[in-house]
Amino acid sequence: MSRLVVVTGAASGIGAAVATMLRSRGDRVIGVDLKDAEVCADLATPEGRAAAVAAVLEQSGGVVDGLVTCAGLSVPSPVLPRVNYFGTTELATGWRAALAASSAPRVVLIGSISGTQPVDPALVEALLADDEDLAVSLAEAAIADGRPKQLYPSSKSALAQWARRTCVAPGWADAGIPVNVVAPGVVLTPMSAALVADPDMKKVMDAAVPMPLHGYASPEDLARVVGFLLSPELTHVTGQVLYVDGGAEATLRPADRF
Repeated sequence: MSRLVVVTGAASGIGAAVATMLRSRGDRVIGVDLKDAEVCADLATPEGRAAAVAAVLEQSGGVVDGLVTCAGLSVPSPVLPRVNYFGTTELATGWRAALAASSAPRVVLIGSISGTQPVDPALVEALLADDEDLAVSLAEAAIADGRPKQLYPSSKSALAQWARRTCVAPGWADAGIPVNVVAPGVVLTPMSAALVADPDMKKVMDAAVPMPLHGYASPEDLARVVGFLLSPELTHVTGQVLYVDGGAEATLRPADRF
């Protein structure tokens, strides 16, 4: 049976691969992105996020079977936490009632293996407190203090924690809405292309994210896992962070962390 799935970041990378996979199996996709999507909106702003929520509700008729949040930034900037965190949490919350109206709703957030790496605790706390102004100020301070590399892991750590907290909160599990996270290692997308092409950066990346099983992933590799978590038959899985990382998380963390 055809389902309606909203995919943010649908114009490129993992989002485009997910949208293509879903359409190939007969699902209807409402893509959300800055351009080249059914809904064009800037998720870096509260106004853009509100507009995206309203447009999807109008186009979907108030029923959403699945949500996949792929929109995100990797280049350090004060905008990064806005897109990576609030560009997921506010949209998911805005569509919660539409998801609850589905007979088999599913939510899949795109996280990252980087969420297991050193973070800025204050930034993570600000994000989880939904304090966007403070989060932006802390991001600006991190850049000024020479700590820009903590922004991306902090946003992805907070996102995974939000998912685990939210999945059992009132209005989610009790409404039949599972919320899970797919955490990739290195994926060959336009976002990572410059890093992979630079031999020195590639060495750094390989040390930070070792992937002994099959090496770097393609967007399609991630799309297949997302498709699995969107399946109506997957009834009792929620609050899980599924690492699709070629063994990076198992390599980097002790075996008793599971």
